[in-house]
Amino acid sequence: MNPYEIRKLFPILDQEVNGQPLVYLDSAATSQKPAAVIEAIEQYYRGYNSNVHRGVHTLGTKATDAYEGAREKVRKFINASSTEEIIFTRGTTTSLNTVARSYGGANVKEGDEIVISYMEHHSNIIPWQQLAKEKGAVLKYIPLQEDGTISLDDVRATITDATKIVSIMQVSNVLGVINPVKEIAKIAHEHDAVMVVDGAQSTPHLKVDVRDLDCDFFAFSGHKMVGPTGIGVLYGKKELLEKMEPIEFGGEMIDFVGLYESTWKELPWKFEGGTPIIAGAVGLGAAIDFLEEIGLDNIERHEHKLAAYAMEKMTAVEGLTIYGPKDAEKRAGVITFNINDVHPHDVATVLDADGIAVRAGHHCAQPLMKWLDVSSTARASFYLYNTEEDIDKLVSGLVKTKEYFSNVF
Repeated sequence: MNPYEIRKLFPILDQEVNGQPLVYLDSAATSQKPAAVIEAIEQYYRGYNSNVHRGVHTLGTKATDAYEGAREKVRKFINASSTEEIIFTRGTTTSLNTVARSYGGANVKEGDEIVISYMEHHSNIIPWQQLAKEKGAVLKYIPLQEDGTISLDDVRATITDATKIVSIMQVSNVLGVINPVKEIAKIAHEHDAVMVVDGAQSTPHLKVDVRDLDCDFFAFSGHKMVGPTGIGVLYGKKELLEKMEPIEFGGEMIDFVGLYESTWKELPWKFEGGTPIIAGAVGLGAAIDFLEEIGLDNIERHEHKLAAYAMEKMTAVEGLTIYGPKDAEKRAGVITFNINDVHPHDVATVLDADGIAVRAGHHCAQPLMKWLDVSSTARASFYLYNTEEDIDKLVSGLVKTKEYFSNVF
């Protein structure tokens, strides 16, 4: 793959920011969108905007075909067994909350255990905190190794026969760590616990096969994988989803409504109350087409190459601390760092003056920040449209930032 040619397919990247060519290194927060995705959404609104599953007119049929066609693309993309296992949501957060409220609400009781890790995003912490409080359950954390990785020995020591749910991110949005979720799922199942995977940071960057992982639930968002905002997916094994109750009620998920009792549609529609996210699904389908044309294996190799190059260049900057594994093969294209005595927001501000976009803050991972003994960090995250030249500009910007604040203080 040629990232310079791929970059040309993203209209937003062809601009200057503060008089400098844009260097976008914040794809872990949200990715940019190729023209193909933007045009697919525009075509829906211009050509066949209609509600789905309801009308028999031509526009309604075209919209329904596109919406359900996108579901089939998702099924193939993650190798689910059936489209009945693919539920469209507003994003990873909604998907994880659905599992916690529906499956967790029905299956977790007082004294049961819920297991997560210190590196989890807030979206994979708070739903389990709330569930534990409501049910009187115990929330347990798998400890991290010194480099931020998870040891399977610690997993085995944390999960017990009292564990009912294990929920782990496949790739850390801070450390870039690629977690062994397949092996963790095996351990969870040995104790009759279900395995939930937060795939927000993995699905855009590496090939996901939910059947190979043998996870029970898998959640991800469209906007991090060159798709639109406001659309996400919850995958769940059919036998689990069939037993679960919906958490939103109203149009679209209804089978029959009486005065005092109602029944729900079959999977997957019983979890998609109200008018669904039609344009979002169309855009997500186009994003999947785009990524598959390039190839997830090619994207993964490209990002590993960028991560290795960035680690080499950034470690040469005196006073710069990188968090997470030092081995680029153990991480995705995310590098989180701090410069001695310079606040991350100041780092990001100086870089922005040169047209370089990075993230600064706690990255919705405050327990991990506490574990790292920092209040916040800066983060550069790479994707298929980034180049080694982008990293060179980042490193030059970091040197400039360090020199600027050395002179100020």
